Amino acid sequence: MENKDIVTYTRLLDTIADTYIAGKTKALKAVNTSLIETYWHIGQHIIEFEQGGEIKAEYGAGLLERLSKDLSQSYGKGFSLSNMKRFRQFYKAFPIGATLSHQLGWSHYVELLKIDNELERSFYQRQSVAENWSVRELIRQINTSLFLRLATGKNKEEILQLAHKGQLIEKPEDLLRDTYIFEFLKIPEPYHISETDLETRLINQLQEFLLELGKGFAFIGRQYRITLANRHHYIDLVFYHRILKCFVLIDLKKEEAGYEDVGQMNMYLGYMEAEQNVPGDNPPIGIVLARKKDELQIKYAMSNTNSQLFVQKYQLYLPNEEELKREIEAIYTNEN
Repeated sequence: MENKDIVTYTRLLDTIADTYIAGKTKALKAVNTSLIETYWHIGQHIIEFEQGGEIKAEYGAGLLERLSKDLSQSYGKGFSLSNMKRFRQFYKAFPIGATLSHQLGWSHYVELLKIDNELERSFYQRQSVAENWSVRELIRQINTSLFLRLATGKNKEEILQLAHKGQLIEKPEDLLRDTYIFEFLKIPEPYHISETDLETRLINQLQEFLLELGKGFAFIGRQYRITLANRHHYIDLVFYHRILKCFVLIDLKKEEAGYEDVGQMNMYLGYMEAEQNVPGDNPPIGIVLARKKDELQIKYAMSNTNSQLFVQKYQLYLPNEEELKREIEAIYTNEN
């Protein structure tokens, strides 16, 4: 073949490959949609049969076992007793078929069905779609109690909105977690780790770190150098948030955040807005991440500082889910 023919053939090859991949993806989505609808309808038939009172109580107690045995004999795998229970549970959890998202696979729904609380389940379903979580990522967010962490500090109306609409990113405060969880670093207790080591581990696990930060973050750099009065200063981590259209600066502290950390971040924010922003950028956001913080000291340190500056806590281990649940229940009790 001549060079021209090779180029033409290569284009044809690429076109066919793209068409094949697109078709295969479409077919897989169609299969997934069909499976979700099928499992939902199976659950619907079971529930409606039970509610119709068409069976005696003693017979109904073993209905799922009997169905599993008969359907397995006729159609083979797929109708185990555990699956029959899931199909029934699936319909009970999502009785309105229109609320199902076909962007999620059956494996996503299996994990969602493990969540008893309706508000939590609704949040994780919507957030999985919005952020395109894999099943592994969904499991991680459930295990780290993301919904409960986001709900902490909100009122009843805000918690309901979070559950039914997912996390909306409209202002800087929407980015924040009550506490950031870095369990993916797998640092054993008792830990001895420097700020540099912590930063390195986070960058080495950047995908998991971005998952914890939330939707919209794009990594810019670490130890980002800025120069003032011939002196170099280094910002630990710099991101750009594509939804809020602004830089997000993160300063890591291995222990407690102090007033000097607030002043330093305030300086960084002023520099980035004056020297690095381009037309269309919004004012940068600064987050000081520390293991501990003295609320009163931080309150006074932040008087008259940049309103885009936040001091938040992180922890290296999974949160106490029961404590978080009690906090949310207290909010409902107090407001009621």
